[in-house]
Amino acid sequence: MNKLTPIFIILAAMLWGIDGIILRPELYTLPVGLVVFVESSIVAIYLSPILIKNISVVKKLEMKDWLAFAGVSLFGGAIGGMCITKALFYVDFINLSIVILIQKLQPLFALSLAAIILKERLPGRFFYWAGLAIIGAYLMTFGFKLPIISSDNKNLLASMYALFAAFSFGFSTVLSKRALKNVSFELGTYLRFGIASIIMLIVIISLSEFSQFPNITDKQWLYFVIIAFTTGGPAIFIYYYGLKNITASTATILELAFPLTAVVLEYLIHDNILGIVQWIGVAILIYSIANVVKLSNARRAALAANQK
Repeated sequence: MNKLTPIFIILAAMLWGIDGIILRPELYTLPVGLVVFVESSIVAIYLSPILIKNISVVKKLEMKDWLAFAGVSLFGGAIGGMCITKALFYVDFINLSIVILIQKLQPLFALSLAAIILKERLPGRFFYWAGLAIIGAYLMTFGFKLPIISSDNKNLLASMYALFAAFSFGFSTVLSKRALKNVSFELGTYLRFGIASIIMLIVIISLSEFSQFPNITDKQWLYFVIIAFTTGGPAIFIYYYGLKNITASTATILELAFPLTAVVLEYLIHDNILGIVQWIGVAILIYSIANVVKLSNARRAALAANQK
């Protein structure tokens, strides 16, 4: 087993951070459902050769496999994608604090669901580093201050959508582990986007958003293509590669690389300077993630040794 496997999870999370800070803001004038549909469809189209190559495998999938992928596509692709996009649109991609804070709840959802659904058992040290990583992520974003959620409707709605996104992505992480049980990560990536595009087609037709296609500008089409070929399909591709060989609980902690990337980009692009306490949080987060990777490698090595 490649000891660098967890790095793929971290890289995928970093790509999602880039998506939220740099790319997705260019699409804020479009309906949220349309954004998720177009993104999913582009990825599904260019990954279609994978379906053709693995058609015999697809025919052998059982109902449990299809239900798992339907859940991944619904929660991770449709609901999660729309909620996080809507949350960011509500705060105009400027005040990310609310969205990022609530995203910290994703590991809690995923850890709980992994224990309930996948029966994953981890040593106590894992939960120590997991808790420390969440603390570091909080300090990195807010320092010692409490986040201020104003009474403004957009902020309140943003917090609600971000909470739904955190649950959806956490649930999707757990379901993805089950969905990948009988398929390769390549086929898993296609099925995730293929099914999500079908779900989103139903959504945009139901919401009468299909007629908004002509409103997509040439520049926005360019950004859709960039997202599809970087932070969209390829990010999920390498994420699933890592998830095939790592526990869902470990993966959800490694995904905290997303807020780390978001905060760093906020500084580099928007000149939002971090304070000393926030940089301490960055150090705690990086140190915690490194120990999660180390613990994961040791656990895989022990399992491999027992199987010999």
